[in-house]
Amino acid sequence: MSAVPAVKELRTELRSVPLPRPWGADVPSNHVVVCDVTLDDGRTGTGFAWTPQIGARAVKALLDTDLREALIGLPAHPEAVWDRLWRHLREAGPGGITTIALAGIDLALWDLRCGGLALPDALGRRRDEVPVYGSGVNLHYSLEELVEQARRWVAAGCSGVKIKVGRPDLAEDVARVAAVREAIGPDRLLMIDANQRWDLHRARRAIGALREFGLHWVEEPLPADDVAAHAELRRSIDVPVAVGENVYTVYGFRDLLTAGACDVVQPNVVRVGGVTPFLRVVELARTFDVPVYPHLLAEVSGQLALALPLPAMVEDVEDASFAALGLLDAPYPVEVSGGVLRAGGHAGLGLRWSR
Repeated sequence: MSAVPAVKELRTELRSVPLPRPWGADVPSNHVVVCDVTLDDGRTGTGFAWTPQIGARAVKALLDTDLREALIGLPAHPEAVWDRLWRHLREAGPGGITTIALAGIDLALWDLRCGGLALPDALGRRRDEVPVYGSGVNLHYSLEELVEQARRWVAAGCSGVKIKVGRPDLAEDVARVAAVREAIGPDRLLMIDANQRWDLHRARRAIGALREFGLHWVEEPLPADDVAAHAELRRSIDVPVAVGENVYTVYGFRDLLTAGACDVVQPNVVRVGGVTPFLRVVELARTFDVPVYPHLLAEVSGQLALALPLPAMVEDVEDASFAALGLLDAPYPVEVSGGVLRAGGHAGLGLRWSR
């Protein structure tokens, strides 16, 4: 039996690109750290770390120093590498910048692990396409801009739309959600995302005022790590609760699920640390019969959704995909058209980073 190839080198490159539709005055750009992992047999896999606002330079520094030193010489086995490096980094925190940095390495190792197969085929493809819902960071949009965006999603065939809520005046949220519901019609799914802006009292009041619009879920109504408050909120409302984009460890998802705090979990493949921990979250959620709806990063999340045990939808943020930002060269690993995402015809992750 031949030996498992070992890691020979790690190289990183920070790319910052402006968003065509800024996510507010404080988020005009997104930041990607492209990570190339080279093995001693000459093969190179490419992954990435990502952050829309905070910490990109810190992530790159962590990769270039502590992680590079600990990685070189290890057998190129994603799960074994992830476990070892995560424990190595715990002094700097179990999640956050540490798991975001780990994702760059883990994704590169999975790019290699797939061999000649596309990621969903290497994992075990369960479906050929997955529905897409339109999503926007649009709390700062005027009512007219918000409605026009919703109409673009309808024209694109999206099965649902998600908008931001959490304005200081609840009446504004009610007016905006009502206008979007009218624009998309009664049959399309409508989700709202508070991005952790409410406390328990405000969340109850807001959801009580908004539930009449047929909400498919309310996302991050409370601070993401307040498990007890999420459990209490879920017991007192009849709108499904989605949470997970800002949960960084499998333990965090375990606590949410065992507390009965959510109806949908939304791990972000980079924030949890890559494909390896993402798959662990999926199997954990499966034991609770809770669906996984991957958060953002459709070029990878869409491929993962094609292999999930339970059906899901993929989030497509308008004009914010890596392809739309000019970070990738064609052909792209996923295609979104007619309201569905498809993937295939490539090897590994299929991310051809433009240099």
